[in-house]
Amino acid sequence: AAAGLPGGPLRRYLETSPPGPDTPLADLPLLAVDVETTGFDPRRDRLLSVGFVPVDGDRIVLAGAGGTVVRGDGPGDDDGVGQSAVLHGLTDDALATGRSGAEALDAVLDALTGRVLLAHFTQMETGFLGELCTRLHGVTVPFVVVDTLELHHRLLTGGPDMGFSTDPSPGELRLWAARERYGLPVYRAHDAVVDALACAELYLAQIRELGDRGVATLGALTRR
Repeated sequence: AAAGLPGGPLRRYLETSPPGPDTPLADLPLLAVDVETTGFDPRRDRLLSVGFVPVDGDRIVLAGAGGTVVRGDGPGDDDGVGQSAVLHGLTDDALATGRSGAEALDAVLDALTGRVLLAHFTQMETGFLGELCTRLHGVTVPFVVVDTLELHHRLLTGGPDMGFSTDPSPGELRLWAARERYGLPVYRAHDAVVDALACAELYLAQIRELGDRGVATLGALTRR
């Protein structure tokens, strides 16, 4: 797929090997990513904004943080943000001054090259970014992911580390409930960069706890 593309962030991303499963967590490069959208279905709903924050091992790199609102330039985008504005606060006027979907995708892929995508419920991020890439370039982009929601579920239920299972409620699995478990501060929700930072902070707390259970590599972290 990369060979048929012009030079640019997508080709560089596809040509760069991601971290392997034996990568120690102390050396693991990740990019915490968050998207704000009009709904949950990438095929019907609209990407409104994206934010990201790099994580190098156990260090959050605020200097590399970035984000943008995304103006409507795809099928159905003329319908506006509708009632979703109540959640994310993004208006049609604000989005009209944003970057194009292509520019937003380039920014994310450039920052994500050589890194693992980190998010809370990664299906949202991979779904919307993947759909955007397919629409713009006709390419299915692969992602290596670490999902803090899955890690939170693993820590609550014991998972493969403890050998027992309970069933947490959906509310217990939300990002802000997961952060509360570690006494992390409450931030304003539904700002993509802030939510990416919140996810990065949660990840650092989680890997410290998982490290006490012997989890030390990417492969062990994502094992189910």
